[in-house]
Amino acid sequence: MPETQVERVPLYGDLVWPGGRRIAVVFNLAWEMWMPGATSGVGPMGNVLANGCFDPNADSYGHYNATAGIRRLTRIMERHGIAASLLTSGLVAGRFPDAVRASAESGHDIVAHGLGQNLVFPTLSPDQAQHSIQRTTELIEAATGKTPKGWISPRVTSAAGNQRNFARAGYLWHGDVIDDDLPYIQRFGDAEILAIPMSVEFNDLPHAMRFGRTPGQFVTLVTEALDAIKRQPAETIILDIFAHGHCYGRPAAAWAIDDIARACASDDALWITTRSEIADHCRAALPLLAE
Repeated sequence: MPETQVERVPLYGDLVWPGGRRIAVVFNLAWEMWMPGATSGVGPMGNVLANGCFDPNADSYGHYNATAGIRRLTRIMERHGIAASLLTSGLVAGRFPDAVRASAESGHDIVAHGLGQNLVFPTLSPDQAQHSIQRTTELIEAATGKTPKGWISPRVTSAAGNQRNFARAGYLWHGDVIDDDLPYIQRFGDAEILAIPMSVEFNDLPHAMRFGRTPGQFVTLVTEALDAIKRQPAETIILDIFAHGHCYGRPAAAWAIDDIARACASDDALWITTRSEIADHCRAALPLLAE
């Protein structure tokens, strides 16, 4: 089998979440930094400066993530007893190791998110891509004392060759697919990894920056969907809620994440979980599912 060819192996049988639940909800908090000289691709001014000019406004906007916004979002999760999946740039782990370690010790799932948010795999050479994986892993290990279990790339964008390298680096799962509702196994010639698909409907960045919608509309989008899904025939699914420290980590919008977290935490029909917990559940259920 060529190195970039992947065999997709579905999880056979009826996968059910703990407690007989059918709906898993994951709060994904993006804890991001950009490489020196690069900035967030979005900013509050909207217009991009011409001729590739460095934009201090977008640069400052992105810095808010790690300096203030992520703290507000994690405090919200902790008030509601929710462990979040923290999509953590390697640069964050290198610059703020104490904060990353404290978040891990508080029960949050530290997910490797690439060295810097601007290092999107299709734009990198093979050596640059491998450096991003290796260095990110090293920095998170140094901060937390543990090897991260899962990887989600900047922009949720990687190809089969990258995903093979996640497996080779020891990762148990990745979230760089949006092509199914449930997890499946990817087998390469010398490695395998669990792919846990992302859902894309509830993401604060496109909601606010692309579509110009309000925080209140974000709350309605999530709560209406949950109510409607529960009226549909039961099926096992994963719903992802994304919040970025530099977007909905700000006071004027963070209350929306608070409202959503409160509603989810009080709903016994939902399994509020992390992606690593989903991976552990699927691995434990594999022998049963294969029967």
